[in-house]
Amino acid sequence: MGFIMDGLDAEAYDRSYSDTTLVKRIIAYFRPQAKQMAVISAVIVLTSLVNTALPIFISKGLDNLKTDSSTDSLVKLTIGIVILGVLAWIFNAIRQWMSAAAIGNVTLQLREDAFDAVVKRDLSFYDNFSSGKVVSRVTSDTQAFSQVVALVTDLASQILLVILLIGYLFVVNVQLTLITLALAPFIVITALAFRKIARETVTQSRRVNAVVGSHIQETISGISIAKAFRQEKTIYGEFLDVNAQSYRVNLRSGYTFSSIFPILNLLAGVGTAALVYFGGVKAQQGTLSPGEWYLFIQGLALFWFPLTSIASFWSQFQQGLAAGERVFGLIDAESKVVQTDNKPISNVKGEIRFDHVNFRYTDDVPVLKDFSLTIKAGETLALVGHTGSGKSSIGKLIARFYEFQEGKILIDGQDIRTLDLSSYRSQLGVVTQTPFLFDGTIMDNIRYGKSDASDAEIQRAAELVGQGDWIRTLPNGLQTQVGERGGSLSMGQRQLVSLARVLLQNPSIFILDEATASIDPLTETLIQEGLDIVLDNRTSVVIAHRLSTIKNADRIIVLREGEIIEEGNHDDLLKQGGHYAELYNTYFRHQSLEYIENAKTVLKPA
Repeated sequence: MGFIMDGLDAEAYDRSYSDTTLVKRIIAYFRPQAKQMAVISAVIVLTSLVNTALPIFISKGLDNLKTDSSTDSLVKLTIGIVILGVLAWIFNAIRQWMSAAAIGNVTLQLREDAFDAVVKRDLSFYDNFSSGKVVSRVTSDTQAFSQVVALVTDLASQILLVILLIGYLFVVNVQLTLITLALAPFIVITALAFRKIARETVTQSRRVNAVVGSHIQETISGISIAKAFRQEKTIYGEFLDVNAQSYRVNLRSGYTFSSIFPILNLLAGVGTAALVYFGGVKAQQGTLSPGEWYLFIQGLALFWFPLTSIASFWSQFQQGLAAGERVFGLIDAESKVVQTDNKPISNVKGEIRFDHVNFRYTDDVPVLKDFSLTIKAGETLALVGHTGSGKSSIGKLIARFYEFQEGKILIDGQDIRTLDLSSYRSQLGVVTQTPFLFDGTIMDNIRYGKSDASDAEIQRAAELVGQGDWIRTLPNGLQTQVGERGGSLSMGQRQLVSLARVLLQNPSIFILDEATASIDPLTETLIQEGLDIVLDNRTSVVIAHRLSTIKNADRIIVLREGEIIEEGNHDDLLKQGGHYAELYNTYFRHQSLEYIENAKTVLKPA
């Protein structure tokens, strides 16, 4: 079976909880619903009493008909059955209604806690774990959890009914009652022994469903690339493989759960046959009335149903526990970014100091090694270097998206690990290499930088970028819909929206990872004008890809393998003829005006 489970290992943040621990966690979620649960419990008792009274009433009625077979007696029996049936229906309806409300509230809280955990996870969490699988835990796993809690109330009602009925049967005939109970332990033990394989099978089933969901999400997100490279057949083939694995796992799950019921039904059949025989003998001997015999046969049906349901319940209960385990694993995942204090910070000047910082994404791959750097308040610092030199990592550490292993990072002389992150990040503006926009209007996306901003404030921020010329090229101005992930806008337009969003926030520290995407000259000019405004009088860390940004920087840091090898301004570094000069000639020189003019001269027809 190993090939069935390939790739379905637990995530690194998953934990193994005992049933007791999980049940305690679940009960904790129900504590705020204590009053409702008390009423539900009372209604369950009433329902069970009525359902127990019904076969007893019929049994007494049948015996009574032997001595009084009048129409009046038959009508009374019928009316009594109807009344008890209606009461049972009313009590059950109340239980179902109140249970749905209580379970809905618990599921709501659990899903909110799970989503809160998702929002609070570090960026490194999403580097390591599939977003599709995380989504599955917040949605389908919380739903599975709610379904199993509903089953608990159903089973509780059935078990209480059995207890009441068995108590009465003991009064009627001890021997037949003992026969009824004789096989109960075998059924219960069989069902309980089933739980280990049930938990494992259910967990694997939920994992493979998360894999399928993740694959579909990734495919849809990258569908344009797949079509551009004519890979539709390839991604469809990959889906067939994933879906086939899902089929095998779910088929195994189906086989596992269906195999238990024939065994339980066999045991129940043996018990029924024994009770019918011995009951019939006693009825022939006159020690048991026909009504009492009916009561035992009816009681047997009521008795076996909850016991055989234990297997069904237990399999679904295991599904709920497995789902709860996955959700609690997400909630309990430890954050790698750990604050030692929550000091509020305001009026940030913007001095940033790296003091002998060591940083690595994984234990065996160092990124920054004994790294020290001081960025003055209001300074624009450009970071250049080959891919993997540590440029983006510096920006991520300043934003406190990742945890460094040794050393200190100080913001205005305060250890970054002691600051209140929400307060600190409100002073921080970040524009990533590929700006992300949420589905909605451009105005909505700019307002994301300051949720309480007025429309006029947003308009002013947008007008500051490129003097607002870009707004007038949009079909509906700031009310233009950007589409999913900003897909209705060009990359340059997305960058302009991102810059306006940062301007609205008015941060003290600005981090820019300039995009390498090819954009038209007009948009590049607008972006540069926007950058000039954003960078003015702010501490700015720019991971530079444009020559214009590098040349305008107060200082340039040249990185190689996590270490500073050169620093200075553009002209001084070129004169040194070192690594920066090499990078300039390789990546930046073609952007210079001199290079472009020379190229035009060479290409000019004779």
